Formats: sequence, C-alpha cells, structure tokens
Amino acid sequence: MTDYFPGVPRRIEYGGPQSRNPLEFKHYNPDEVVAGRPMRDHLRFSVVYWHTFSNPLADPFGVGTALRPWDDGSGSLENALRKTDVAFDFMERLGAPFYAFHDRDVAPEGKTLAESNKNLDAVVARLKEHQQRTGIRLLWGTANLFSNPRYAQGAATSPYVDVFAFAAAQVRKAIEVTHELGGAGYTFWGGREGYSTLLNTNMKRELDHLARFLHMAVDYKKSIGFNGPFYIEPKPKEPTKHQYDSDAAACLNFLREYGLLEHFKLNIETNHATLAGHEMQHELEVAAAAGALGSIDANTGDPLLGWDTDQFPTDIYLTTRCMLVILKMGGFTTGGVNFDAKVRRESFEPVDLFHAHIGGMDAFARGLKIADAILRDGRLDAFVRQRYASWDGELGRRIEAGQTTLGDLEAYILPKGDVPQCPSGRQEMLENLINEFL
Repeated sequence: MTDYFPGVPRRIEYGGPQSRNPLEFKHYNPDEVVAGRPMRDHLRFSVVYWHTFSNPLADPFGVGTALRPWDDGSGSLENALRKTDVAFDFMERLGAPFYAFHDRDVAPEGKTLAESNKNLDAVVARLKEHQQRTGIRLLWGTANLFSNPRYAQGAATSPYVDVFAFAAAQVRKAIEVTHELGGAGYTFWGGREGYSTLLNTNMKRELDHLARFLHMAVDYKKSIGFNGPFYIEPKPKEPTKHQYDSDAAACLNFLREYGLLEHFKLNIETNHATLAGHEMQHELEVAAAAGALGSIDANTGDPLLGWDTDQFPTDIYLTTRCMLVILKMGGFTTGGVNFDAKVRRESFEPVDLFHAHIGGMDAFARGLKIADAILRDGRLDAFVRQRYASWDGELGRRIEAGQTTLGDLEAYILPKGDVPQCPSGRQEMLENLINEFL
C-alpha cells in the first residue's frame, strides 16, 4: 500500500515530558497505571472516521484545503475501501484502540437504499478484516440522518412518513453492521431533529414520532442480540434553531417521559455543551447524577465563535474537570474518549492529523493524572462533604427520606427565630487548590 504518511513512524511512542519530538507522546503512556488501571483502559481513545479521513476542511466561505491523497473525490466504492486501509494504518501508528463512524462516512450512498446497503456490506467486510488483524475495535456506530436532502426537515421527526420509514430502514442497517463489527455501543445524534420555526411545526407529534422511532430501534437491538448501550448525543442548535436533544437535562427528561431511560445513556460533547450555554463539567455531572453518562466526544469550541468548531482539546483545566467526573463515577465501561474533532483549515497536511491527536491524547492523559492526584489528596471532596454536613444530622436525613412535612419544618424553625448566614463557599481557595496540581 502507498505510504500516505511519509516521515511518520510506524508507531507513535511515549517519549516523556522532556521529549521535543512532535511525533511522540509527552504524557500518554498507555501502560502506565493510574487509579488502579492502565491509562489505555481509563481513556479508551477513539478516532472518528468523518473528520479524520473524509473531511475536506471546507467552510461556508471556501472550498476544502485538506490534502488527503488517499481520497480521489470520486465517491466510489474503490475509493471507500482505500480510505479504510488508510484509516487503520493511521490508527495503528497512533496506537488508538477504538474508532467510530457514520454509515455514510465509510461507504458511499447509492441511488437506492439497496445499493447503499450493498456498498456498506462491502466496506464492513474490509473493516472486519482490519479489526481482526489489528485488534482495533469499534467504539460505536451511527447513521447519517442529516446530510442527504431527504432529511432537510428531519428524519425521525420528519413531517413526511416516507422519510421516517427511510430513516428507520437506514438505522436498522446501521445497528446491524455495528453489531456485526462488535461495536461497544450505538449513537443517535438528531442532527436535524428539531425546528427552524414553530409556525409549521407540530412539536408534540414530532416528539411522539421520535420516541416511537427509538422504541423500534430498542426492539430491533433486542431481536439481534446486540448488548451494547444506545447513546443520545445532546446538541442545542445548528443546523436547526432548536434541536429536541438540546442538552443533557432535556435528553433525560425526554427519555423518562417516553419510557426509554433504561435503554439509553448519553454521549456528551464539549462543543455542544458550550453551545447549550453550559460547561462540559455541568453536562457530565447532570448525566452522571442520573446514572446515564456513557461516553464523551472530546473536543472544544472557540468561545468567540458561536458555532460548532470541533477543535482538538488542549486545555488541561477542561480535561482535568472531565476526568474528575469520570473517575468519580467509576470510569468508562463501554464508552470512551472519542475525538470528534477536526484540524483547522490551515493545518491541511496528513501529518497534522497526528499532531492533533497526539495533543488531544496528551491533554487527556494529563487530565487523568491530575484528577487522580486531586481525588487522592482528598481536600476537594472533604470540603464539599463538610459544606453539606448539616444534612447528615437527624433533620437532614429525615427530609431526604421524605419523612417531614412543611408543618414539621415550621415547628422546627420558629423557635430559632432566624438562621445564621451560611459559611463561605471558598470558591477562590478551591480554584487555587486545583492550580496546585497543574
């Protein structure tokens, strides 16, 4: 096979913090044990197919700049098979244990659904060969229900029943091939499941249809013996003005309302959290508190740009806060750190893909080690426990157990006349504490 990555070693090695080689890891040492597990098992890094091997780096004001010599732009099956070979060459060199894809990333869409499925089957056969040869696994698969013009007004929430049926058939096939490839999970991202105006939208009916769609997917998953979790990936807007999966809380409410919560977890993305007006840690905490944090899309956005820039994560504060939540929930089981990120238009050479992933993997490795050190130190958790200590007394326990009434609490507080001001929250002290470890 042609070497599309000249000058890149066959394996990116751990060089340590003193290394000045841009093609070595400075902090990610997959065999290093942190919090009782090797780094590779904590982080479960995944390379995304769409941004890494298919994205031309176009934007609304210019054509793509990416030099991707493996992609002839033909959209042919032969071209798709070649990209598959290149993808596994890249992942082997990087040492990434997982990857993720949309069905239309890996195989070209045909003129009919039957032709599309035939193309997908051919590529899946090649993917399976590479997986068996390398040991690289599929973190999750998904269906692209947003690019084709048929989905301009939604897929599972389309006002046209034939579009709904087409999307259902496409998802059935995507779940099937994910299962065939041993995928650890399957993700639903409602790219156009929302509205641009309420003037032409029956929101209640669309939400009912989305729930019916997901229930049918659950039924099919059970029928074929696929045991991986389903994920919902929240995003508030873009391309629609409002998407029904707008943030973690909205997704959880939808899943509870329609009896789906036991079948789904959330795949949380940093850039989507930003667009929703939240910090990533907020979205992770919301999902973890519900026992529904399954996986993350690791990227970041530019706060000066109000759209989904999907940049690689390099902020150690961000990765530390992510790993604090993930470690406290016991770590990933089926999910992982999925780099749903793309290089900048100015970073157009194939080697830039390695620089980007190495930086992201190092940033999360540092975040993991720092989060572990903070948790072992214990001061942060001790402060939070002390702040809520009054709830550990008899009254607090009775309230939390549902054993009090408003009258009980009135009788308790009246003799006191008033209550003193709460102790300081010590925000600045805690921010300084975090800085001690960075």
